[in-house]
Amino acid sequence: MFGLTRKNEPLLGIDISTTAIKLVELSRTATTPTPRYRVEHYAVESLPPGAISDKKIAQHEAVSEAIRRVVSRSRTKTKRAAVALPGAAVITKVIMLSAALSDAEMEEQIQYGADQHIPYPLEEVKLDFTVLGPAPGNTEMMEVLLVASRSENVDDRASVLEIAGLTPVVVDVESYAIQNACSLLPDVNDPQTRPVVGVVDIGASATTLYVLHDDRIIYTREQNFGGRQLKEEVQRRYSLTDEQAMQKIREGTVADTYEGEVLTPFREALAQQIGRALQFFYSGTSFSSIDRLILAGGTASIPRIQTVVEERLKIPTAVANPFAQMAFASRIDSKLLLREAPEMMVAVGLALRGFD
Repeated sequence: MFGLTRKNEPLLGIDISTTAIKLVELSRTATTPTPRYRVEHYAVESLPPGAISDKKIAQHEAVSEAIRRVVSRSRTKTKRAAVALPGAAVITKVIMLSAALSDAEMEEQIQYGADQHIPYPLEEVKLDFTVLGPAPGNTEMMEVLLVASRSENVDDRASVLEIAGLTPVVVDVESYAIQNACSLLPDVNDPQTRPVVGVVDIGASATTLYVLHDDRIIYTREQNFGGRQLKEEVQRRYSLTDEQAMQKIREGTVADTYEGEVLTPFREALAQQIGRALQFFYSGTSFSSIDRLILAGGTASIPRIQTVVEERLKIPTAVANPFAQMAFASRIDSKLLLREAPEMMVAVGLALRGFD
């Protein structure tokens, strides 16, 4: 979205999250019977506190410097990159257009009628669209996804890449990047059973439920609960700095009382938050159940999160691993990458845009 121009060339997936920059570069090793990929480069670089505020870039130089470091650490030579906007910064709408329109005619009609769907002056926004396919029950019409964001949102993401020496080629949307990465998960794409799958992205400050059906996101809900609650409780209870708390949580070396007094209540609270989000989904749609849950985001790597969620919600639950069926270049530390796999979904989805 917002400007993919050349196909089938290496593309860096750059995920700018609240706490870190994540980079993934893939190559395609086969196209039939199904596409196969190899991880060529990857790295993760922490961001200083406050660099991202309310999902907006607050410190452009700090973010650009972190991107420079993550590129250097990954040892990639690729300069073309894709980034994503948070869902809150984007307006999306599915519209119906005649299937007889050419691409140029479709673009002209969308530009002409966009002001009916966008609550901002058109000169202040960037627009893009993608054809989803024939409209259900009407082969003469096409479903078209219209995507719009304020120009400043797109320009902010693009500018930090440029300052870091990269060429921004795609500015996507986080939800669609995750949807793209989910195409690699066998539990999501089963044309026989057509499962309804909940993907729960557990970030630092928010947990987002995406529900997918027939390879599309049909529902999204964000709740203000994330890994930051766990980190801040560890800091408070054990008198640790931000950096110390993060390191000890990752290593599982916080304290003897950590498991029972901090981690167990956090797991329970997370399961409750996911259950609440699912209840909103059921009450607002025609669905009354989902077939499985996939946990993503850095917090999904915490031990036994998957087990507790599955036990409490009675839904088969797995931790996201978009690399499960990929090969790895010899330079890749595969053990480390697989530990970090749940938080790499957006970066992987962005990297896949190079093969559109």
